[in-house]
Amino acid sequence: MKPAMSDPGPPAAPDPIVRRDAHGELSLWFDDETVQSRTVPHDPARLVLEYSRLMMGFLLFRPAPARIAMIGLGGGSLARYCALKLPDADFTAVEISPAVIALRDRFGVPPDGPRFRVVCADGADFVRRDGEAFDVLLVDGFDRDGQPERLSAPAFYDACRGRLAAGGVLVVNLHSGDAADGGSVDHIDDAFAGRRVVLRGDRTGNMVVIAGADAPFPPPFGELVRRRRVLEALHPIGLDAVLRKIVQGRATRRRARRGRLRRR
Repeated sequence: MKPAMSDPGPPAAPDPIVRRDAHGELSLWFDDETVQSRTVPHDPARLVLEYSRLMMGFLLFRPAPARIAMIGLGGGSLARYCALKLPDADFTAVEISPAVIALRDRFGVPPDGPRFRVVCADGADFVRRDGEAFDVLLVDGFDRDGQPERLSAPAFYDACRGRLAAGGVLVVNLHSGDAADGGSVDHIDDAFAGRRVVLRGDRTGNMVVIAGADAPFPPPFGELVRRRRVLEALHPIGLDAVLRKIVQGRATRRRARRGRLRRR
């Protein structure tokens, strides 16, 4: 009888590559083709990449979250933004790669403190632990092959749903060029009973899914417009574009539903 094999756990994360361009922007790469994060050191709250602005669209659904967790630190764009612009929120970043965490000072990620911390751990394990519920759970965990299976399986999204507080939201960055991402949207649908919106990037293959823990979700469009007007002075990150993409996503979903009905 062969001895039982232990779970090998997640594969080792690739060593990151740091580059600075002629304009002073600092970027984090997985390899020579895959940029993960980009920042402007003298403007730490600026969200350079479109997907990061779309992910911060969660503000339309939770304008003043008390507790935020993020899986995947990368170059720390979202972590810096939340620390600077949402200083009253308790923020935890979970990053599997010690090599990425070692770059936090170079990318201007704030030091650990009473309301901000970076934890070296596997995000899939993190969401399965017992602990306080989060108002916002951001998932931006990628390696050079895309989003790891441990961060895209049905059980993972079920666990994410279980870690959200009442009215909480899950925000997931996906890449539409990854064949597995269609399945990820379906898994999010199942875990959140269809309560989600999809925001597709204009200039990249990224798409961001925002799912709500409770009904009704999303709120009425008029309410989202009102919130955008209140938020835009403090958060000039293109929330109007998020609203536009919500409308586009709803239209796409309706067309897909009608197509399924016609095929029956």
